[in-house]
Amino acid sequence: MATEDEIKDEKNPPPLDEDDIALLKTYGLGPYSNSIKKAEKEIKEMAKKINDLCGIKESDTGLAAPSQWDLVSDKQMMQEEQPLQVARCTKIINPNTEDAKYVINVKQIAKFVVGLGDKVSPTDIEEGMRVGVDRNKYQIQIPLPPKIDPSVTMMTVEEKPDVTYNDVGGCKEQIEKMREVCMIYCKSDSDHLSFFL
Repeated sequence: MATEDEIKDEKNPPPLDEDDIALLKTYGLGPYSNSIKKAEKEIKEMAKKINDLCGIKESDTGLAAPSQWDLVSDKQMMQEEQPLQVARCTKIINPNTEDAKYVINVKQIAKFVVGLGDKVSPTDIEEGMRVGVDRNKYQIQIPLPPKIDPSVTMMTVEEKPDVTYNDVGGCKEQIEKMREVCMIYCKSDSDHLSFFL
């Protein structure tokens, strides 16, 4: 049996000094820990530098990073080529053949059955996608990216954090409540999803 003095010593341990704290910090570190931390830091810095050079990651708007813009050749191309009109390819007639035709819907004008321009591959065009057509023959010249509401693009996550709930210390009750509020509706039936949408 332990004596009363030993029990009191267990309940009130002596405070740690700087040497004890330094010793505890080295606990669990292997012989390569410092070099691994240094390498991880270099990798993070290099990844950040690469992301900065690349600019925005692939965006649904189809725009390249400003560092890749060639304004002079774009201006020259605009003067040489006719402007295109935006249409939607609603149906493909005889797909995967040489005589494939495309039904396009030009807003506020009409529907047309057209062919492809010289610069477009048949594999690039799908049903329901936006396309650029010339104003004379209405031939499909280029596929266009999907139209996105600006408010939706503001809500997209550019960088997904790698922090999990377990990494956040304390606040266990609050974390459980947040998890319940955020996740329960996504996992349950479609009634909740329609409520949110």
